[in-house]
Amino acid sequence: GFVDYVLWDDNGLPLAVVEAKRTSSDPELGKHQAFLYANCLEEKYGQRPVIFYSNGYKTMLWDDAFYSQPRRVYGFYTKDELQWSIQRRSTLKDIRKASINKDISGRPYQEEAIRRVAESFVIQEAGTNKLRGAGRAALLVMATGSGKTRTSASLVDVLFKNNWIKRVLFFADRNALVKQAKDAFGEHLPELSSINLSKEKENNTTRLVFSTYQSIINKIDSAKSEDGRFYGVGHFDLIVIDESHRSVYNKFGVIFEYFDSLLLGLTATPKREIDHNTYEL
Repeated sequence: GFVDYVLWDDNGLPLAVVEAKRTSSDPELGKHQAFLYANCLEEKYGQRPVIFYSNGYKTMLWDDAFYSQPRRVYGFYTKDELQWSIQRRSTLKDIRKASINKDISGRPYQEEAIRRVAESFVIQEAGTNKLRGAGRAALLVMATGSGKTRTSASLVDVLFKNNWIKRVLFFADRNALVKQAKDAFGEHLPELSSINLSKEKENNTTRLVFSTYQSIINKIDSAKSEDGRFYGVGHFDLIVIDESHRSVYNKFGVIFEYFDSLLLGLTATPKREIDHNTYEL
């Protein structure tokens, strides 16, 4: 058959295959077709493309070399985001076995929190040594003063060193908290470039971006910028949400829909008092 679209790399290898359905059709009708095209392309070129299928309104991404389930996305990945997705398949290591930097998170419960998140993000395929992606969101409920920021910095360190992530977005709901988080990460992870988006100009290659919700909304709202959106849907590999129990979900849920990334929520609110929306997010 004929593939609707192939997104090619500069080296002539397929980065992604796109199965386009008419707007009146359910995009799920294109899932199997896209899968078969990916098989053919992989056989011919030795590289399995990332699968997209869409009806123009609803778009699904399926990186079936690592994740068994497709997920909804709100746009297509850029070339460099697709290159990173494919490169990561062969360099990604098992974060469940990763060594944790005790200088950042030396307390046993901090270490356990990181291990639990790692176990929720990856599993081993039954009967093989192959790693598969599992969950993509985790919530850490930690009392005030127990080192939420340190724990998240240590987890970021683990994910970077094991080739899971390249760029991180850290949210807080006030400028003072954004600055505080950036300073803390700078102390623990000085080798990673970072900016405070509320005060500094982003150059698109920064590893750690710290921001309030409003600053990011301005960056992804194309109506406010003649150049279109500054960040693509696949720009960040991990989003950390500080104090994720606040009214974040109702007001800014669109941000977490827009970015296709792993999510880590941090909250000090006791479990029984966290609202349904926080868990849903």
